[in-house]
Amino acid sequence: MQTLEISIYVLAFLIALALLFDFMNGFHDAANAIATVVSTGVLKPQHAVAMAAFFNVVAIFFFQLKVASTVGKGTIEPAVVDHYVVFGALVGAIVWNVITWYYGIPSSSSHALIGGLVGAAVAKAGTGSLISAGLIKTISFILLSPLLGFVFGSIMMVVVSWMFVRTTPRKVDKWFRRMQLVSASMYSLGHGGNDAQKTMGIIWMLLIAAGHSTSSDPLPMWVVLSCYAAIGLGTLFGGWRIVKTMGQKITKLKPVGGFCAETGGAITLFLATALGIPVSTTHTITGAIVGVGSSRKMSAVRWGVAGNIVWAWVFTIPASAFMAAVAWWIGTKIL
Repeated sequence: MQTLEISIYVLAFLIALALLFDFMNGFHDAANAIATVVSTGVLKPQHAVAMAAFFNVVAIFFFQLKVASTVGKGTIEPAVVDHYVVFGALVGAIVWNVITWYYGIPSSSSHALIGGLVGAAVAKAGTGSLISAGLIKTISFILLSPLLGFVFGSIMMVVVSWMFVRTTPRKVDKWFRRMQLVSASMYSLGHGGNDAQKTMGIIWMLLIAAGHSTSSDPLPMWVVLSCYAAIGLGTLFGGWRIVKTMGQKITKLKPVGGFCAETGGAITLFLATALGIPVSTTHTITGAIVGVGSSRKMSAVRWGVAGNIVWAWVFTIPASAFMAAVAWWIGTKIL
């Protein structure tokens, strides 16, 4: 691809903007990892946030950078990428994240970023700029990740119920209060491993376009470290508006239910990250929570709340794509 003339100041600004998105990703999605452990009363909010932030960063030692490669090289044609496209994608995703955070809607930061990339690329070069294989794989997991979360969460709940059928509720509660610390840590690990890599992919895309890296080069370690640090800091500040929706409004959870939901969600995230697929932690944990609730009885799930969340999922990619297209146009005037 042709190397672009991008000033060091514009490059630094866009990298800072990408890290801001990464910070907001942690801030926005912190509730996904800690909502259940907080709502069941196992941990105080500040302790849960600190634990989630720690495991977000520790994920650097557990996962290969396959998701970063998918986002950086497998969503839009490299020849289309320039600083205007990256600017539009990031601004579109950030604006949608702020709107959904303000209203307490657990939408997907991941799909806001994918929508942003699509909107900015199409605004510049039309639909021919999109790589269909990568996008189909990503979009298919909009349906598959909550479905897998639902299946794994409900299976975990059924298995655990059979295993502890003769145990008193008090003992079950005491045991799973401890086990939920493990499951919440696993989910935070999966969250950091999948979500931090999406921002790495954006920065990688930008560095390749600017000629500071090639597609055959490994991802610079400073990018990896800074992205994991940014998402960890974002999680540390937390997204409290969304905790209540995820932890209590969908279904009432006890520690055993929280453990099953987090474990089912973590299995889904580990699987997707190993396959290099950028998935939504929001979709995944919501599906797992619904699976746990429905395994007890269908009426335990507040389907109206779950339905509102689904509508937010449906609108995320087109809404962020539209905002990114507008931001791309603005970027061509000011950058």
